[in-house]
Amino acid sequence: MVQFVLPKNSRVNTNGRVFPALKNVKKPRVLHIYRWNCDDGQNPRVDTYTIDEADCGPMVLDALNKIKNEIDSTLTFRRSCREGVCGSCAMNIDGVNTLACIKSMAEIEGDIRIYPLPHMPVAKDLVADLDDALAQYASTEPWMKVDSPTPMDQERLQSPEDRAKLDGLWECVLCFCCSTSCPSYWWNSDRYLGPATLLQSYRWLVDSRDEANGERLDALDDPFKLYRCHTIMNCTNTCPKHLNPGKAIGGIKQLLLDRS
Repeated sequence: MVQFVLPKNSRVNTNGRVFPALKNVKKPRVLHIYRWNCDDGQNPRVDTYTIDEADCGPMVLDALNKIKNEIDSTLTFRRSCREGVCGSCAMNIDGVNTLACIKSMAEIEGDIRIYPLPHMPVAKDLVADLDDALAQYASTEPWMKVDSPTPMDQERLQSPEDRAKLDGLWECVLCFCCSTSCPSYWWNSDRYLGPATLLQSYRWLVDSRDEANGERLDALDDPFKLYRCHTIMNCTNTCPKHLNPGKAIGGIKQLLLDRS
């Protein structure tokens, strides 16, 4: 299990507010949730809420929505698709980075503890500031790069074998659960690209339609961008989509070795 590490510049007051349970609760469930607002001048705290699990959807995101709608409208978090597709609701739940929309409350024993993604600046409450991570992703130019003319009468085709190489890569939703579980990324996030971005980089390196393989490898052949990975495999263990960023990073290293 990847244990939680506090967000950057965080001193948490565990004696936060305790909200009373709603009336006629049949199946109480307690949630302890990280709260911080840069505008109030207060240190972060952990607030406690009690919901009726019998009158709530099964996922942690359902509980968060219930709290926001019925108990505390100031609670702030990202969410969108509710299907594990957009990656918006990434947070640390019960000590593990995951997506709230596909994390069942039934999988968690006792009280539920929810924090933002670890070792990331926090914008507010459970919302991590992903600006730097997304800028790193953009720096890898994650789009198809070709010099040959586009065929006039058909798409750029792939064989089934070449298409199969993308499986386990294209499914990444850029939730950054993997990167924020990686100790190397915690300490070198200004220079190390991290598992999420490197997995996305490998996706283009093995795409048979892309024609910038050498250029992409040149950009990654750096002691910090790539080689801060020490194969701890926290990234693979925590990925909510069951992908293997560690294997993708190893694939990049092998491509660099093969061309040397």
